Amino acid sequence: MSARSVSILGVTGSVGQSTLHVIEELRGQGAEIEVEAVTAGGNLKVLAETCRKLAPKFAAVADPSQLAEARAALHGLNIEVGAGPGALQEAGARPAGWVMSAIVGAAGLEPTMAAVRRGATVALANKECLVCAGPLFIEAARQHGAQLLPVDSEHSAIFQVLTHPERVEKLTLTASGGPFRTATLEAMAAATPDQACAHPRWSMGRKISVDSATLMNKGLELIEASYLFGFPSESIDVIIHPESVVHSFVHYIDGSVLAQLGAADMRIPIAYALSWPDRAHVSTARLNLAQLGALTFEAPDTAKFPALDLSRAALKTGASATTALSAANEVAVEAFLAGRIRFLDICRIVEDSLAALEGNEAASIAKSPTSFDEVAAVDQAARDAARRIAGSLAAA
Repeated sequence: MSARSVSILGVTGSVGQSTLHVIEELRGQGAEIEVEAVTAGGNLKVLAETCRKLAPKFAAVADPSQLAEARAALHGLNIEVGAGPGALQEAGARPAGWVMSAIVGAAGLEPTMAAVRRGATVALANKECLVCAGPLFIEAARQHGAQLLPVDSEHSAIFQVLTHPERVEKLTLTASGGPFRTATLEAMAAATPDQACAHPRWSMGRKISVDSATLMNKGLELIEASYLFGFPSESIDVIIHPESVVHSFVHYIDGSVLAQLGAADMRIPIAYALSWPDRAHVSTARLNLAQLGALTFEAPDTAKFPALDLSRAALKTGASATTALSAANEVAVEAFLAGRIRFLDICRIVEDSLAALEGNEAASIAKSPTSFDEVAAVDQAARDAARRIAGSLAAA
């Protein structure tokens, strides 16, 4: 692959660390990859260890109160250090040709937009950029000449086999089913955060792991696929595939179905995005289909996992509704992980938050946002509603 200058937004998370491993391996093969900037949440130990390996020019931490501590942790590495939202945006604005967007949640929107506005190639692992501001985000990329490369395994799979988009009948996203695929509603009602985070196939952060347990992760991916590839909700299916070997299907009008298969390893879509339009050798596990023996598929149980129907309904309502869905879900998941609500309360809070915003004139989910300020207003209104509802459930 040709020489690359890269930045990694969210370097200490699971996707960021997988990106580090890919870069290290490709550098070991002689690839010239220079790291311009990295960002991190609060894990300064992992940030320091990562910076020693990547040698970025600039590092930013999300919490402005950690600036002095971050500078101390990175002392002697000859790295410029910043902190707070402005520093995160600066990281996205720094002159890297390729930017990994892997900050979890709506906090990743502005730093990623900074990269989009300068026409960078953006490897998109942050779902919320599209779920929260899909039409505006896609239009900004078009206006500024930014290239969006999906990194979610499902969207990367579609991207890799979407050879004739004008001849597609439908898309099918696969889902492992998460840790509660075969659980009863009674067991799910009593589920602990550790149980919800025990994903059977993927190693991910706790927020994304909980989203996978509720299948909200797949609902968000359905919304993301609609915005990214331009297909309506009714042209996108979801199917449960516990082995996580087939990552998506693209169905064509002649009856052909193309699929991308691979190990459940984020290094595969990351390496594809980093080397695109070429491919690079990465030492991921190779599939042995004879050893696997069989691949299984089943329809999702939307009664047990209402997040899928909530996501479809939000997508049909419009862009403000998907913004509100994502924001309310973030608040609900945070409350669950903190032990303030039960697992089954998560989707209830999301549904009730969307209902609460239906008559909100200042942040109506019935209106499509025309600016990022309007997106932020809907996001905040949904968070406020979700916190009120979560608080009442916790007090009950």
